[in-house]
Amino acid sequence: MRLSDFDFPLPDELIATRPARPRSSARLLHAEGRALADRRVSDLPVILRPGDLLVLNDTRVIPARLSGTRRRRTPQGDAVAGIEVTLLEPAAQGWQALAKPLRKLRQGEVIRFGDALSATVAEIGETGLRLVFDAEGDAFDAALRQVGAMPLPPYIASLRAPDEQDHEDYQTVWAAQDGAVAAPTASLHFDQPLLDALAARGVEFVHVTLHVGAGTFLPVKVEDVTTHRMHAERGLITPEAAATINRAKAEGRRVIPVGTTALRLIESAATGPGQVAPFDGATDIFIYPGFQFRVTDGLMTNFHLPKSTLMMLVSALMGTERIMDLYGHAVRQRYRFFSYGDASLLIP
Repeated sequence: MRLSDFDFPLPDELIATRPARPRSSARLLHAEGRALADRRVSDLPVILRPGDLLVLNDTRVIPARLSGTRRRRTPQGDAVAGIEVTLLEPAAQGWQALAKPLRKLRQGEVIRFGDALSATVAEIGETGLRLVFDAEGDAFDAALRQVGAMPLPPYIASLRAPDEQDHEDYQTVWAAQDGAVAAPTASLHFDQPLLDALAARGVEFVHVTLHVGAGTFLPVKVEDVTTHRMHAERGLITPEAAATINRAKAEGRRVIPVGTTALRLIESAATGPGQVAPFDGATDIFIYPGFQFRVTDGLMTNFHLPKSTLMMLVSALMGTERIMDLYGHAVRQRYRFFSYGDASLLIP
């Protein structure tokens, strides 16, 4: 299974840099069996069946991108340099982070992010560092909201800078658990009127938590994709959520994760066909063609990067040939791609 099997041509102008407004007005490519239809996300109450269970990831994206300065005394006076930091995940003490320029930092130095927050460089590795901040808990969260920017994906950040609107746009309406540095982007298409319409249709919801890490954007660097190692992400499925999923499966109802993050989490927690257990820990599950899905009956997801692990995941669900046909259709029909783009509903 070669990396090139998951490549496709994508015009740059199809990469979305802003979301659709209202959220549910985004286009939706509905692929069920061999059928294919061009719809809108707002059509979901017509498309889905009463009793379908949507699995929603309730992680909240933190404003993890920070611009700071470090000050160093020299014989010529104080030298001040700018430092760009992206938080990755909490460590036993402090946060693991990326920094640019990393090579100019020294252990023990202090980086100041305006007047609200500062951090000490506790440890420096080959690709990142560990920072210990001068605030914790609610004080840290408040300071981060004041000085941080939303960590937009590299393919958006390269086209424009994050701004205040992204604090709303890059967050789901049901976000509850702080910890992600990337959004579960399929969920960004839902607004309250759509949720109300789905509930009136008889669609059920269950919330799980997977804190999406920056590793979701890392490229696959091996040609034999089966040798790729996935990044680990922290997840939680409560006993109540597991029972809701198991009940839907036992009653013959469809379980449809909204987003690849929710799918990866429930498949990580699967203990057998149609069964999940409560889960609290890290998962590095890698789903590619040949994977046997034990819980998932369908998936709502955005359109993914060529040669990415997420292309491999949707290929595992629908078949590589079928996915390439669907993506070719999406390109020809000018669907908008990636995090702020349009969506697909994939039912094998």
